[in-house]
Amino acid sequence: MQHIHILGICGTFMGSLAQLAVAKGFKVTGCDANVYPPMSTQLEAAGIELIQGFDSQQLLLKPDMFVIGNAMSRGNALVEAILDEGLPYASGPQWLHDNILPGKWVLAVSGTHGKTTTSSMLAWILEYANMAPGYLIGGVPTNFSVSARLGETPYFVIEADEYDSAFFDKRSKFVHYQPRTLIINNLEFDHADIFDELKDIQKQFHHLVRTVPSNGLVIYPGDNNAVDEVLAKGCWSSKQSFDVASSHKSSSSDWSVEPLKEDGSSFNVLLAGERVATINWSQLGQHNIANAIVAMAAARHVGVIPEIAAQALSEFCGVKRRMECLYSENGVSIYDDFAHHPTAIETTLRGLRAKVGQERIIALIEPRSNTMRMGVHQDALASAFDCADHVLWYSPDSITWDIDSVIDKTATVAARYNSIESIIDAALSLCEDSDKPTSTHIVIMSNGGFEGIHQQLIQRFK
Repeated sequence: MQHIHILGICGTFMGSLAQLAVAKGFKVTGCDANVYPPMSTQLEAAGIELIQGFDSQQLLLKPDMFVIGNAMSRGNALVEAILDEGLPYASGPQWLHDNILPGKWVLAVSGTHGKTTTSSMLAWILEYANMAPGYLIGGVPTNFSVSARLGETPYFVIEADEYDSAFFDKRSKFVHYQPRTLIINNLEFDHADIFDELKDIQKQFHHLVRTVPSNGLVIYPGDNNAVDEVLAKGCWSSKQSFDVASSHKSSSSDWSVEPLKEDGSSFNVLLAGERVATINWSQLGQHNIANAIVAMAAARHVGVIPEIAAQALSEFCGVKRRMECLYSENGVSIYDDFAHHPTAIETTLRGLRAKVGQERIIALIEPRSNTMRMGVHQDALASAFDCADHVLWYSPDSITWDIDSVIDKTATVAARYNSIESIIDAALSLCEDSDKPTSTHIVIMSNGGFEGIHQQLIQRFK
């Protein structure tokens, strides 16, 4: 039995990789700076030994391969020991390519937004169609109990991230996956900690497109200039475009939609202008409509007809931390959402507004992602909250850019708070305002834990 030792094992990607490795028959151990639930619990349940920290004594485990996460860097004691001893190591994406993906029909979901949700939709459609796919998703799909599994057929759905692979491999993770079916949801500037400009990201997407075989399929937005520029550099595969913004009668894209309800909960799906399915489901917003039709297009590439895909999506329960309703009592609903980019924030709030009408929406935002902490998108953030009634910014000392400049430009009522207690007090105070509508929707937006604000807020309401 081959033994791998994973550095940074509690990250979503590396933890999922670890579970795939165990299922494949590898002995797996791992270490991380913070070994804590829920990932630590999943890993221990899989029989994986976890070590706190990166002590060089871990060389005594003598694994056949060290798999090094992209959070690791030079100067890390264990990394330095591995290099000094000349021991074998690989990035997570490379190890996945070499040991899990051979012989697989890889369906990769890429783009700035919607990767986790679309991957979850696609995996569920294939599961519903009795195709028993494998998958690796950067979140927990509610229709499944785990974020990764090997599957029983060659079909493998993967969330294809453009972030770099490791300190020694600065290519995007997705370059290693060699998909036969590729979804590009959208493309905007993000990850300012590793990319200087949009062109740097486009180059990585061009490299990804280069790996799709001639009998493969690239599914892409028909109204995204950044993606158009990528494909103009060369595409040697079949292509299908999608469009959810234009009227279905005027759309020139292969896939389009005919809205039946304004909030996105019901719509017709059209292929080449002809209706092929109708979706009635619990999801909201134009962004989820886009996620749905690209998942249907990808599933069709492996033989699932749109009608069956629509039936599957009617039973799609969403993804944890994607507008996940945590609490709903006495006219107050609290949602946990992963949005941390202006476009994702805007589309999420617009979808909720379409559903709730004039009811009050309060957005709580933690600028936690590397790009947010750097203030890269501050010019676009003000308008992202137009569909909210109130915006409460969390502004700890670690934020060095001027949140007040965004607040000043925000059309809705906005304020910043430097402690969790003060932002909770502000949210409660707004809910007690009798001059406003009785129903209130509080959306907590962060790609991190937000210092446990979710449960603290719920407890205060209880």
